[in-house]
Amino acid sequence: MTNEILSENTIAVQHVKISLAQSFERAREAFESIVPQLDAGILVLLRNGEVERAREQLERGPELAIFQSRDHGSLLQIAGLARKALQYDVGNPLTASKMTRHQLAAAIYAPFRVVLYENEQGHAVFEYDKPSSLFGQFGDRRVTMVALELDAAIGRALQRVANEA
Repeated sequence: MTNEILSENTIAVQHVKISLAQSFERAREAFESIVPQLDAGILVLLRNGEVERAREQLERGPELAIFQSRDHGSLLQIAGLARKALQYDVGNPLTASKMTRHQLAAAIYAPFRVVLYENEQGHAVFEYDKPSSLFGQFGDRRVTMVALELDAAIGRALQRVANEA
């Protein structure tokens, strides 16, 4: 006999869609220059127990970074389609730790996802779920306050993309 307990909750998620006049390529270039790739050296420092050095680098680093990206457009070749679509895992390890120290399950959404794709008119579109609506489900004000900072950070980054590209 097991003692497993299953609970399920339905949450409301605020979804954001930003359609731009520029091309997918220009939007991608702008986004990846504004939100750089996460410095892999930080993970090496953490693995080697150099926590203070890692923290210092994160504090001096970008507000948001790309942890990973996936080419979803290429996956559509399986269905005989050719599309431009990238999914990004975006966040900041320091910011994530400010949430997961209070609610470890918040790691489900840290980093959060942003998708960039080309619409039928050949223009770039960004979509993402507002971090505060994802992290808000934990009912912890400390986590929600940090998530609201992420809302603002991704909003600023995408506004810069719109202005640059």
